[in-house]
Amino acid sequence: MNHQIGGNLLLNQKLIIEKACIGENSKVADLGCGMHGYFIYPIAKKIGKHGFIYAVDILKAALENVKRSMSQENITNAKTIWSNLEIFNGTNIASNSLDTGLLINILHQSKKRVNIIRETTRLLKKDGMLLIVDWKNIASPLGPSKENKVNQENLKQALPKMGLKLEEEFEAGKFHYGLVFRKM
Repeated sequence: MNHQIGGNLLLNQKLIIEKACIGENSKVADLGCGMHGYFIYPIAKKIGKHGFIYAVDILKAALENVKRSMSQENITNAKTIWSNLEIFNGTNIASNSLDTGLLINILHQSKKRVNIIRETTRLLKKDGMLLIVDWKNIASPLGPSKENKVNQENLKQALPKMGLKLEEEFEAGKFHYGLVFRKM
């Protein structure tokens, strides 16, 4: 399932999962999974029965929806977790336990982006991967206002100071950039 707007591919789901270096038995969290948890289902399949994925969101209605879908799809290697990612140590996932953390279309929704990245970094194992996908700072017919878009150059400069090394940048879709960081 890909995010689509009017038949156009908004995000390249397959590419994003590939870039996140998610393999069999991985422990992953989609932080800000949203109402549909688009990334939960293909990742749950890819990581196999010994892997695990957390669907994390602040909206309880979104989590209920994802939980219902996971049940219907008979996904047993996933769990929904309520969290305010802006609060350090506020997510009920063990520190240094994740292979991969996904922040897909989340950072532009908050003014406390540094807090969200700090919390995500806390969850990652040493050498764990953080994948950020957000809106390019270009004119587009949809998405957040220019003021709310997250400048990827700022992320590339700030995250190394938070113990994250830039591994790769890529086109995540026509209107989105992707950045892959490794926890040092």
